Amino acid sequence: MAIERTLSIIKPDATARSQTGAINALIEGAGLRIIAQKRVRWGTAEAERFYVVHRGRAFYGDLVRFMTSGPIVVQVLEGEDAIKRYRDVMGATDPSKADKGTIRRQFAENIERNSVHGSDSADTAAAEIALLFRDAEIVG
Repeated sequence: MAIERTLSIIKPDATARSQTGAINALIEGAGLRIIAQKRVRWGTAEAERFYVVHRGRAFYGDLVRFMTSGPIVVQVLEGEDAIKRYRDVMGATDPSKADKGTIRRQFAENIERNSVHGSDSADTAAAEIALLFRDAEIVG
């Protein structure tokens, strides 16, 4: 199995309810290492830049508003098959369809306020990590 890196975002709905520690425990319990982490508050420009792939879709404006509504925690995770492993521990986007024990099943409020984001591919992970972290901030 390959050692990979992936991006994680703990979204405003989870940070508002002080769930960062509990989510981190699930991440680490899944065998992933948190090798970079910072709490930030995005402005509109940062959220629009990050979610540019969704520009033009009906939910884009609401997504940008939500992601700028409070602090978020951005992270780089590392481990064997980190992208798949993190997507598995996140659970389905719709928390009502997420497996028991997943982050979204335990912490998400609904499909829009689903507590976490994770990269969907190696290329996406590399681009997202480069957008949000300097090399010196990633300590593996």
